[in-house]
Amino acid sequence: MASAAEQMAANLSWGTLGKATDLRQRIFFTIGLLIVYRLGTYIPVPGIDAAELAKFMDKANQGIGGMLQMFTGGALGRMGIFALGIMPYISASIIVQLMTAMVPALEQLKKEGEQGRKKINQYTRYGTVGLATFQAWGLAASIANGGLAHDPSLFFYVSCVVTLVGGTMFLMWLGEQITARGIGNGISLIIFVGIVANIPQALAHFFEQGRIGALSAPVIVGVMLMIVAVIAFVVFMERALRKIHIQYPRRQVGMKVYDGSSSHLPIKVNPAGVIPAIFASSLLLLPTTISTFSGGQTNSILSTVLAYLGPGQPLHMLFYAGMIVFFAYFYTANVSFKSDEVADNLKNQGGFIPGIRPGKKTEDYLDYVVARVLVVGSAYLAAVCLLPEVLRAQLAIPFYFGGTSVLIVVSVTMDTINQIQSHLLAHQYEGLIEKSQLRGKRRNGAKKAPALR
Repeated sequence: MASAAEQMAANLSWGTLGKATDLRQRIFFTIGLLIVYRLGTYIPVPGIDAAELAKFMDKANQGIGGMLQMFTGGALGRMGIFALGIMPYISASIIVQLMTAMVPALEQLKKEGEQGRKKINQYTRYGTVGLATFQAWGLAASIANGGLAHDPSLFFYVSCVVTLVGGTMFLMWLGEQITARGIGNGISLIIFVGIVANIPQALAHFFEQGRIGALSAPVIVGVMLMIVAVIAFVVFMERALRKIHIQYPRRQVGMKVYDGSSSHLPIKVNPAGVIPAIFASSLLLLPTTISTFSGGQTNSILSTVLAYLGPGQPLHMLFYAGMIVFFAYFYTANVSFKSDEVADNLKNQGGFIPGIRPGKKTEDYLDYVVARVLVVGSAYLAAVCLLPEVLRAQLAIPFYFGGTSVLIVVSVTMDTINQIQSHLLAHQYEGLIEKSQLRGKRRNGAKKAPALR
């Protein structure tokens, strides 16, 4: 039988959205900030030779430049002020999360509540500035060495670094504002908009290949059907859960006795999300990126590495799948689902898994279940990321049809819909509370009426 919240969610409609004025304001606020982000991708960094930059990016798209193009919404190809995108902030957040799991001092700071969270966010911002400065200086050096700057002097280096770091910090602020005053998931929505904004251009290029005869009509139809199937598969797997039954015993608080209850501990099939795919892609594309920025002046060792680990090579696919599986287990165990903390929380709340002792036995059981679930989750991630990779290498499909972009778009869309639904449910609850209060006032008034007479 459906719960009251599920019944209310089933009754949501456009009329309910029209009455939720606060939600409308949040949506318009989010759209406005996303428009500001898209406008910023067209504001160029000073001192760039646009014609030479376009030629350079055609080569860089083979390496990590293609991924950065996707995450920055095309700002890297135009060398806009948001050319670094939000990736330095994401990288700093992931590094801080991993260090929190491994450094006792940071782990203790995480347990201090709101003040500890603010301190960790401060460390994340400092890490963002450091990573953005390092990446901006490397990008400025690549532009200067490649002859893409009008005057590659020290002033160009400084202005380029300051502009790019400032753009990244501004994007970080935009994401925080969307999370606090918009519909939530600010950082994810910025990445989502960057990917979606370039999909029409990628589709036009894809269909143009069919028009000139580079791709046959059956191949085009097959690829479109494959994309629909992959999206449906991603939606199914991202919603898949393994529920563990939790029992709470009968307890007495003061003079009142509470009956025992039961609940479920949900474990996602893919607790790590898209993080393993991003990590694996970044590491494997690094040799190609180095060779591109070096202008072809690579040594024999790097040339051999590129020959075997280049995109589309069998060894590249093997290492890609292996690293996705590794990061899926590593990130889940250290960040997204820490079985020791879950077991301690259950023990403190008096809950237990039927047939399993609280404490260490519960932790071991959770590790066992998560390890088995991740066999399916990591295989799903590897399959989704490798299938488009193979087709793109064989059929020259645009980069935006890759598995990482599909995962990000689908996951962010589902999270955003859930956020909007949560706001609508909250609005319905507020309406019910107001109606109940009005009815209570009327009843009180009806009782007092005879006394006034």
